[in-house]
Amino acid sequence: MSRLKDRYQKEVVPAMMKEQGYKNPMQVPRLKMIVLNIGLGEAIQNTKAMEGATNDLSLISGQHPVITRAKKSIAAFRLRAGMPIGIKVTLRGERMYEFFDRLVSAVLPRIRDFQGAPRNAFDGQGNYTLGIKEQIVFPEIDYDKVDKVRGLQVCIVTTARTNEEARRFLELMGIPFSR
Repeated sequence: MSRLKDRYQKEVVPAMMKEQGYKNPMQVPRLKMIVLNIGLGEAIQNTKAMEGATNDLSLISGQHPVITRAKKSIAAFRLRAGMPIGIKVTLRGERMYEFFDRLVSAVLPRIRDFQGAPRNAFDGQGNYTLGIKEQIVFPEIDYDKVDKVRGLQVCIVTTARTNEEARRFLELMGIPFSR
């Protein structure tokens, strides 16, 4: 059992039950999944960009990424439907908890000029999206082997019903929100 799952059982569940007035521990929000996504607009001109990003994302997540393709053609961007324009990984279960633990304890403190995660990046249903500007803040990435610095989105999907409930849950789980 991961360190974070243990903390969830021993600290987060009792604290949330007391604060929110839940009668049953199953009402307490949980992590459902974490989706990591890299948008690769440059893959239209440069096909090698996809390989580098795929290697980086598989190192970060420990899973092989899926290629996302364009749904519509957009002439201004020289984009046709079906062209590869990004990659994503969906983490669940142990891998998700392990990644979240690394994100909170190793990655966020390594970001330059980090003043805390933005408080308003919730979608209204209790899901949180965090943008990371460069993949080199992850300890698994070897700086010398990086072909190009890319950003990625980390979408944390929870079972919380409201933004406030999700914010409090993620705060207790260890995400440092800005004041």
